[in-house]
Amino acid sequence: MSATPAEKIIRMANQISQFMESKPHQEGLTLLAAHINDFWEPRMRTHLFAVLDNGGAGLRPLVVEAASLIRRPVAA
Repeated sequence: MSATPAEKIIRMANQISQFMESKPHQEGLTLLAAHINDFWEPRMRTHLFAVLDNGGAGLRPLVVEAASLIRRPVAA
C-alpha cells in the first residue's frame, strides 16, 4: 500500500528533524526551517502545513516548533 502525501511529508520532515536535533537547539531549529524553505516546493510545504494545522500528529517536536519559521505557501 502506498503512503499518503501526508505520511510522506511527515517522514521527510522527521528525517530532517532527527539530523538537526544533533545540533544546538536554536541552530537546529533555524537550519530545519531553512532547509524546508530552500528545498521544498510550495506543494510540499502545503502538505506540511495541512498536517500542522490538524495538530501535527506524527511530527517530531522540532518540526512543530520550527513551523513559525517556515514560509506558508500562498493559496492559488
